[in-house]
Amino acid sequence: MELEVRHLRALCAIADTGSLHKAARQLGMSQPSLTTQLRRIEHAVGGQLFARERTGCRPTPLGRVVLSRARPLVVEMRALVTEARATAARADDGTPQLRIGSTASRAIPGWLRRLRHRMPGTETSLQMDVSANALLQMVAAGQLDIAFVHEVEGCPLRLPDGLRRRVLLDREPQFVSLAADHPATRKDVVHLTDLAEDRWMVDPTVDGEWDGLQRMLREAGLNPRVLHGDYLTAATLVATGEVVTVCQPTSVARPDMAVRPLAGDPLGVRLLVAARTTAELDAVYGELEAAYWEAAAESPAYQGWLLGSRPDTRPDDRPGDRPGDRPGERSTTPVPVPVAVPVSAPPPDLGPATSQDLRPTLL
Repeated sequence: MELEVRHLRALCAIADTGSLHKAARQLGMSQPSLTTQLRRIEHAVGGQLFARERTGCRPTPLGRVVLSRARPLVVEMRALVTEARATAARADDGTPQLRIGSTASRAIPGWLRRLRHRMPGTETSLQMDVSANALLQMVAAGQLDIAFVHEVEGCPLRLPDGLRRRVLLDREPQFVSLAADHPATRKDVVHLTDLAEDRWMVDPTVDGEWDGLQRMLREAGLNPRVLHGDYLTAATLVATGEVVTVCQPTSVARPDMAVRPLAGDPLGVRLLVAARTTAELDAVYGELEAAYWEAAAESPAYQGWLLGSRPDTRPDDRPGDRPGDRPGERSTTPVPVPVAVPVSAPPPDLGPATSQDLRPTLL
């Protein structure tokens, strides 16, 4: 027997309710039928998925493994059907569509605002995902039109054949988020050694994040304790001083949480946009670029970094730490020098114009 989505849905229902009787009622079938179906599923996967106890059904170790893969598939299938129905309904009335997928970014609100202003008759949808690779695959499969993603340094993304891409920023430095009363916040730039005793937090489901953090800490000679969790939870733990975490430079500090550049910029990401055609990229890129630099201008820490207040060397200002440098020598690679250039006012509904264009320019 081949497993189908209905089988996975049944497993999730049994796990959620903890009872074959309740699960059968939720699924609209009889308990004997569900019991028979469960036996067939267990035979197909080669082992028992639930331990039957007097108090109900409890997933076995094999059951937990199967459920960890089944739940996302059930959710995705439900979303696929919902999206397909919505798409069909919009297609019937001839409304143009723009389906955007993105990893987390503070540029998203400004990007959508600008697109709405420039394309008022277009129905724009947004799908957020922690996996850049998953979003790129969705563009290739025709489920999305555009994907705005980040690629962690040293962890290249798998770009499907046939996609066109455009790099928004070749290397965006990653900053650190820490409690506002952390001793390291007394400095404008934090060295990794200042955080040697801290516990870090990372979301391992984000493509490349865990590998990037490990590499950064290893190169600094650090082996701190690391918690795994989502970044929404991380923000709460950072504010209470439980953890520190890598964050985007466009992040804005709060009264209980500070954002600081890391000395030497030891971790970076590349920001890129992908689509199936160059025309689709051209249609959205300008608005995204403007929105990104608007978000950058709203972050004091990133403004300071862009306007040249960052150090030239890696942690502890030691020569030779930069790739290609030897002790006593300086890198010959040109350093981006940001130039402040006035920008024109945006359309009326886009809020106040930013006073500076913070985009780095090689001089």
